[in-house]
Amino acid sequence: MRRVFNILALLLPILIFLHLFVAPYTKVEESFHIQATHDILVHGFPADVPDLDRANYDHFAFPGAVPRSAVGAAILARLSRPIIALSNAINPPGIAGGGFNFNGTDPLNLFEADPPTGIAVTLAKLSNYLPTLSEGVDRQILARAILGLYNAFALLVFARGVQRSFSAVVATWYLAFQASQFHLIYYASRPLSNMFAFGLTTLAMRYLLPDSMIRLGRSDESRLSLVLLTMAGVIFRSELAVLVATQTLFLLITRQARLFQDVIYAGILGLFTSLLATVITDSLFWDRILWPELDAFLFNVISGQSSEWGTDPWYFYFLNALPRLLLNPLTYLLAIPVALRQPATRQPAIPLLVPSLAFIALYSIIPHKEWRFIIYVIPSLTTAASLGAGYLWTHRSRSLFARIASHLLVLSTLATFLFSNLVLLPASAANYPGAHALNALHRYHNQAASRDDPQHHGATVYLGNLACQTGVTRFLQQPAELGWQYDKTEDEATKSLGIFWDQFDYILVEASADPEYRDSDEAQLRDALPNSRWETVETVDGFAGISVLRPGSPADGAAERKLLSMIGGQCAVDLYGQVRDAVRKVLLRGWWVELKMRPKLKVLKRVH
Repeated sequence: MRRVFNILALLLPILIFLHLFVAPYTKVEESFHIQATHDILVHGFPADVPDLDRANYDHFAFPGAVPRSAVGAAILARLSRPIIALSNAINPPGIAGGGFNFNGTDPLNLFEADPPTGIAVTLAKLSNYLPTLSEGVDRQILARAILGLYNAFALLVFARGVQRSFSAVVATWYLAFQASQFHLIYYASRPLSNMFAFGLTTLAMRYLLPDSMIRLGRSDESRLSLVLLTMAGVIFRSELAVLVATQTLFLLITRQARLFQDVIYAGILGLFTSLLATVITDSLFWDRILWPELDAFLFNVISGQSSEWGTDPWYFYFLNALPRLLLNPLTYLLAIPVALRQPATRQPAIPLLVPSLAFIALYSIIPHKEWRFIIYVIPSLTTAASLGAGYLWTHRSRSLFARIASHLLVLSTLATFLFSNLVLLPASAANYPGAHALNALHRYHNQAASRDDPQHHGATVYLGNLACQTGVTRFLQQPAELGWQYDKTEDEATKSLGIFWDQFDYILVEASADPEYRDSDEAQLRDALPNSRWETVETVDGFAGISVLRPGSPADGAAERKLLSMIGGQCAVDLYGQVRDAVRKVLLRGWWVELKMRPKLKVLKRVH
């Protein structure tokens, strides 16, 4: 089991990096942190550049509903700088063939034509890009890779704690369950406030495991855990105050912590340290005295403004979010009940379950709900399931039920792992048409201009709302020094004027299968400039759901084939086709599911 544990421990960061490279772009909810990381890298931090023009920062033009802390972005930018400097020293920018720059070429885009024919070709192509981290999505990938490594480290530290506290069997099941949970792996490298907090909360939960080999005393472990939880809540996500409360109450009831020596001491230390970090950093970044998470708490909870983003019933987290996050239904239908039923596993399972479920129950009071708000408790809940799975595995030779149940857990974990990486991953990677459309625009312009004018300059581009929400970031934009200008104006009165639209060479607008369809931006353009001519030079497809194939319907699987082609070449594509056909014929009686794509965005070019 130790060898399997080590293999699965290595698999965890590999999967995080696989998901990062397959889906390197970001969504609108990640916008603040990724744009802030870019701006700090390019323009510097206010404390380092006293005469900095803050108008260059994206968050001054698009501040969002509430301010968010720039602590995470500042850390990513500072950690990226020495790697970029070393890369540039080895191969300075501008050398032909240098630069790990996806901008315009997009070598890992699954939905471009001519995908790589195998892993050897993929590595050969990557070798042409690795020397220099140039301006483009490569730096975005670097920043996200650092965040992914941070969360992978926290997960592995937690797994090591599970191994020491329980057994190698339980820890192996923990890693197997964790590796098959799509959302946690996919989002581990995504610049969300939740994922900056996740590493701290996971490390905090590790110190609450009953590890007899740890050098700290039980009281010191509880104190350190509460300090880390407090820091994560004060800096990154205010909802963690509820988790701090439930965890603290449980520790006090079970006498694992003392009120004054541990709880109050940890609260003061964590609050003072984190307030110092966030208030100083964010006051400089936002140019006013600010504690972002206090503003977020007042906006979302006290004023109830978060409900404007949608509401869900109180049971949403239990019946929707948790099943999605755990993914394998046997973890909560079989493994956790077994852990609670058996005396040998009940005692360690209760501290993992009670504070976590109490946190979810209390947080369910807030009407606006998203699964990422409760992701912090997934390692604890997964460990509780691993206790049950480990018990069944070690007793499989003594009981028919244990033998059948353990085999079902193995099969279900393998099934969810394949489902995560062969269905959910390509489906999610297809959800960034904005990034693919902007890359297609750059590629088209550079190819067209190089034919007509070797000394070609850039262009002026309007970025529509859907494009900005589905992958467009400043990392993907071409430098202004090369003549490129980008506009994300949202004011409807401004967009009704002909003088506004007259400045653009390209616009990114929504597309549809209906060739006559025009979104609001294109309609305003046509009305404001009725005599102008525009032609569609690129159309980008995006994920449009899962297509259920009935018996007799041919399977296309274009998205799946492109993903497998990038990872394993034509052999992987052929194997997938053979397995798919066999499973359809033998097990599913002709039924199948595959990704459904439809036009999402189009690039319009002005014809002069």
